[in-house]
Amino acid sequence: MSTSETSGLLALPGASLRYQVAGTGPAVVLVHGFGLDLRMWDPQMQRLAERFLVVRYDCRGFGSSGPLDPAVPYTHAEDLVALLDHLGIASAVLAGLSFGGRVVVQAALLAPERVRALVLLDAVLDGVPWDPDSEAGMAEVARQVAAAGVTAGQQAWLAHPLFAAARARPDLAARLAEMVSGYPGQHWLGQDPHRPDRRPPIDALSELAMPTLVLAGERDVPCFLAMSDVLASRIPGAESVRIAGAGHMVNLEQPAIVSDLLDRFLGEIAEG
Repeated sequence: MSTSETSGLLALPGASLRYQVAGTGPAVVLVHGFGLDLRMWDPQMQRLAERFLVVRYDCRGFGSSGPLDPAVPYTHAEDLVALLDHLGIASAVLAGLSFGGRVVVQAALLAPERVRALVLLDAVLDGVPWDPDSEAGMAEVARQVAAAGVTAGQQAWLAHPLFAAARARPDLAARLAEMVSGYPGQHWLGQDPHRPDRRPPIDALSELAMPTLVLAGERDVPCFLAMSDVLASRIPGAESVRIAGAGHMVNLEQPAIVSDLLDRFLGEIAEG
């Protein structure tokens, strides 16, 4: 069964958001990882759109949403809620990977009444220290950007330990490279006016009352496994699953397993 997908562009102060919508039923919004775009969810779209209204989009400053205006403050959480408003969605399950996981947690803390449930895939949680190799990888990205610009930074980002498991598969390495090549790099250049959190999300996790599924690839880097453990332990009633044979890009590395888990979890939420 194929499911048609429609595209749109939401104009916001200082930026636009490119989004795609498919299917009907309870709403689920998918948020991509850093430097990537909505295409990272390709393996999940058709399966989910058979039962749900699935929304995916490029966050401000990423992918086909294009560069942002460095003079206009914003938050990704507010952008996500604005997208829900634009699409007439009263509440949705929010799912995000890595950077996208941080975005959906921030949105759930900002507007909990709009969030039916959370799915956090190898999610960023600020306040958990990065392991030395991962920290060194971030420092190398900064060095390359300073020395040779955004294109060099893109190559250093693709070489980060986060993507080690995916790099071992030529098909995934090519897919990641294609997405990262479209990243404008403004965050690396100090051109991101994202407002800081009023309260660090790590200090507010116990306030998240919605059902939550925490997924992590067992081969992810140590700091992201630690982040997933903190999320699972501090969000009341959260379910935690480690996925064998997957690293950080868990939905691309084990697409069938992740799709099964999402389908099961989302079905339970819809029935509840």
